[in-house]
Amino acid sequence: MTEEAILQGCLQNDAVAQRELYNKYSPKMLAVCYRFAHSREDAEDMLQEGFIKVFLQIRNFENRGAFEGWIRKIIVHTCINILKKNKKFNESVDIIHATGIQVREESVPSIIQAKQVVECIRLLPIGYRTVLNLYAIDGYSHREIGNMLDIEESTSRSQYTRAKAMLEEILIRKKILQKPKQELEWLAAFDRR
Repeated sequence: MTEEAILQGCLQNDAVAQRELYNKYSPKMLAVCYRFAHSREDAEDMLQEGFIKVFLQIRNFENRGAFEGWIRKIIVHTCINILKKNKKFNESVDIIHATGIQVREESVPSIIQAKQVVECIRLLPIGYRTVLNLYAIDGYSHREIGNMLDIEESTSRSQYTRAKAMLEEILIRKKILQKPKQELEWLAAFDRR
């Protein structure tokens, strides 16, 4: 089925078209959910809830921009809403982790596979991880992130800075980054800015 046929079928609540849509986009969207979730099971729950919203809101798709991008936006917002509902975003970072973090301008070597970096991102505290995902990977501004998470724009900026520093420490500890003084572009594969 073409994307247009899938869309038209979904608008008519056709189960075959809905299954096609889910099969086509669920692997990519599960990867999005996985970045926000604590476990694979949580990611799968986020995915299911997200696709329910996609099917309920499909009439709102205005054919402006990519259909996949529209789905992704719904999935991201679903993940954020679940984190907020479960108050998982409010989990704080131990002060022991927050002190002594120094921001460096070095980056992840280009030879690192994205999967390794994503796995390291998942080790960050949920607040740091969420802001890092939204800003560096999904491309939201700090103002948009602040609005989504009900935090100040400056809080989003500081969480992002701390997330990068903590991620760097994790990458060094896991020997993915060899030493902190390497001259590399920080999160070049992810950071859209």
